[in-house]
Amino acid sequence: MTSPSPRKLFVTTALPYANGAFHIGHIMEYIQADIWVRFQRMQGNAVDFVGADDAHGAPIMIAAEKAGLSPQQFVANIAAGRKQYLDGFHIAFDNWHSTDAPENHEMAQQIYLDLKKAGLITARTIEQFFDPEKNMFLPDRYIKGQCPKCSAQDQYGDNCEVCGAVYAPTDLVNPYSALTGATPVLKNSEHFFFALSDPRCVEFLEQWIQGNDALDGRPHLQAEVANKVKEWFAVRDNPDGTTSEGLSDWDISRDAPYFGIEIPDAPGKYFYVWLDAPVGYLASLKNLLDKRGDDFNAYMADAALEQIHFIGKDIVNFHTLFWPAMLHFSGRKTPNKVFVHGFLTVNNGEKMSKSRGTGLDPLKYLKLGMNPEWLRYYLANKLNARNEDIDFNREDFTARVNSDLIGKYVNIASRAAGFISKRFDGRVATAWATDGDAFLSGLRAVAPEIRSLYDQREYGKALRAIMEQADVINAYVDANKPWELAKNAANDARLQEVCSRLLEAFRILTVYLKPVLPHVAAQVEAQLNIAPLQWADVARPLPDQHQVNPYAHLMQRVDPKMLDALFEMVPTVDATVSAPTNPSAGEKSVEDNDIEALAPEIKIDDFAKVDLRIARIVNCEHVEGSDKLLRLTLDVGEGRTRNVFSGIKSAYQPQDLIGKLTVMVANLAPRKMKFGVSEGMVLAASAADEKANPGIYILNPWPGAEPGMRVR
Repeated sequence: MTSPSPRKLFVTTALPYANGAFHIGHIMEYIQADIWVRFQRMQGNAVDFVGADDAHGAPIMIAAEKAGLSPQQFVANIAAGRKQYLDGFHIAFDNWHSTDAPENHEMAQQIYLDLKKAGLITARTIEQFFDPEKNMFLPDRYIKGQCPKCSAQDQYGDNCEVCGAVYAPTDLVNPYSALTGATPVLKNSEHFFFALSDPRCVEFLEQWIQGNDALDGRPHLQAEVANKVKEWFAVRDNPDGTTSEGLSDWDISRDAPYFGIEIPDAPGKYFYVWLDAPVGYLASLKNLLDKRGDDFNAYMADAALEQIHFIGKDIVNFHTLFWPAMLHFSGRKTPNKVFVHGFLTVNNGEKMSKSRGTGLDPLKYLKLGMNPEWLRYYLANKLNARNEDIDFNREDFTARVNSDLIGKYVNIASRAAGFISKRFDGRVATAWATDGDAFLSGLRAVAPEIRSLYDQREYGKALRAIMEQADVINAYVDANKPWELAKNAANDARLQEVCSRLLEAFRILTVYLKPVLPHVAAQVEAQLNIAPLQWADVARPLPDQHQVNPYAHLMQRVDPKMLDALFEMVPTVDATVSAPTNPSAGEKSVEDNDIEALAPEIKIDDFAKVDLRIARIVNCEHVEGSDKLLRLTLDVGEGRTRNVFSGIKSAYQPQDLIGKLTVMVANLAPRKMKFGVSEGMVLAASAADEKANPGIYILNPWPGAEPGMRVR
């Protein structure tokens, strides 16, 4: 079923957390939404496509503090890097905003007050861990300790990564603060809760999750997503042996110090980031409408408005439980659709990892000169309407782009346009292009199917249907052989018709591909000397004797060497490593006679077995019961951190190392120690006689090195 046109669409993607650059998962989601938005606009529908940085929370506050910046400046620095990604991959948001903007503060506070008026905000005293050195309550992920189930060391305060157990932070054995290493103490604090367990919320959410959109009769959620969310309503056994009884109330407050939006009439209390983050969708829209001079309240009150969210499957509960309930019970419009997609893996399901050469860095992709529309086309070929993971395969990427885009699509124009320019002054002959023309009729006949597939986000199926038509057109090329016709001037009329027919077919294919390939489509429009293509142009051929511009090549083939460079595990310029030697910093020089004799000679192959990597020390702490060891938490560019014990306690205070870069042996087998498992070894320099000359100097790379770079 198709809604009457024109539709009025308000479209968003999940808000990226403002603590780092975009990764390939962000880009995949934005491309998926951008294709859908471009398609809708080609139908004549009105679309407002907005995004924003998710700017609040303890992690940003702590990261900003370590960087010596205010949270606002830290977030601004991250936001300044967004444009190069979005422009680079032709992702065209109408507005990009921030959840720390005034609109979001005002809206989040008003929604809270409306929920409170509805009787759905409750207050209760809870007991939680407090860091006496940092003087702050600790979020679960900043509390670590020994798993109460399997006794694994250094596990987070909410779940064990070794055995999978789920527990409360207070269940940890020997808990410590991941920020300071201090032993946390339990303190009471009043928190505010959104009463999701209220029967009104339960009834509404059960109906909304299983319900259909009144505008088009289609479900709010994909079937597999709705079925998964239903599990939250049922009594269930948890992995830790406890039982959960349906929906639980949602803790929506945090205590100062906290970077966020202050709760009205509750000094020192702030909204939990996941309350104000989705409000950022509305705030970004309001910011856009204000700049246009449009009324936000009137816009949202339009019964024809469709509110559409594209998100990943890791944040389903926030968008299908908390967000609809917040909106409904504060008297606001609820989402018409929440479209959920899976994750992106590489080479047959392997997780992305820069250090293992399986990381796909979107900015590196662009800097290597790789065509962004190669990636748009390839991901679109993989995407469908379900929340399935999709895989990036290097060989498949090369074959798909070179075969489909170059061998099938671009090939049509390259084999026809030159003859039109050189032999016929760029003029096409289209008097034959009537409604009864079998060639055009077949090409146009698939338009409704392709349109439906795009609308349903079945991009892979849509592109396969388009390439089937490209095959038909290329068969026409091979059957009519314009290069043969060109050999005899007596065939000119036939040559002009054949080549014009091919350009007309190419134009229609470009209409079909334009949501995926907007830049190529703009080039085609310029070469064909036509206005921007809309979907209705499928049925409108070029006028007879219309003059086109000379053909210029539209796209190059993928060179496999580019993919080798993209997935290369080391930078093109190796990171240079040096030990600090500045006497003014209080470091003791090593006398010549204290230099240790060189080890026996080795071959380059022996050295190559040792994988040295740049690592950032994200945390450092004393090890209770050890006179020599410090516990280092290292970021080696893997998307996770490593735990490493190092005998450098005599030389460094933990706070002096946090945030610094160093070098580690990354492929050393993990070693189980008394105090936990050590997952590598950091490098340090010392004299031959450490008792006589006890200085220890941890290696420190030059500025510009990044975690994960390999040291050669």
